[in-house]
Amino acid sequence: MDHTKIGGLIRRLRQERGMTQRQLAERMGISDKTVSKWERGMGCPDLSLLPDLSDIFHVGLDQLLTGELDAREALGGNMKRTAFYICPDCGNVVAAMADAAVSCCGKRLEASQPQKAEGEDRLTVETVENDLFITSDHPMSKDHYITFAALLTGDSLILRKQYPEWGLQVRLPAVGHGRLLWYCSRHGLFCQPV
Repeated sequence: MDHTKIGGLIRRLRQERGMTQRQLAERMGISDKTVSKWERGMGCPDLSLLPDLSDIFHVGLDQLLTGELDAREALGGNMKRTAFYICPDCGNVVAAMADAAVSCCGKRLEASQPQKAEGEDRLTVETVENDLFITSDHPMSKDHYITFAALLTGDSLILRKQYPEWGLQVRLPAVGHGRLLWYCSRHGLFCQPV
């Protein structure tokens, strides 16, 4: 652990929130001299204090331990770069416009990489009134089903949760060209243009 980097990050985060060393110390039940010691790189917080620091500053424990926040590239509002994080345990879906540190059920999640749908994997898309009507011959059983379908365009994301007992019949507003994405509980994330 690099004490100087960790201390520098603590100082930066504290200052960004407009807190004094004393205010941070009071929130954590420690002395302001301890906070000063950390910020000067003369020591690191005790492991038992890291969850409190993480909560106060809204950063991950791994970021506190490395002393670095990941720099995020500005995306200019392009939703087509959205990353999907899907929990294998509970099925939770998190969408982020850039790489993110996402965890669920006590595990850190990696962004799912969409596979281009070919042949039988492709969904059937028909235009009905002003909607896209999406169907599939997917079995949709309790242990093998499509968990969500989403339409991703340059400025919007429309996501519909699916359940095995429903079969796959989804209506999404036809809001322009983009990508249709869906997640199979066995085979992962797929995409096709619409």
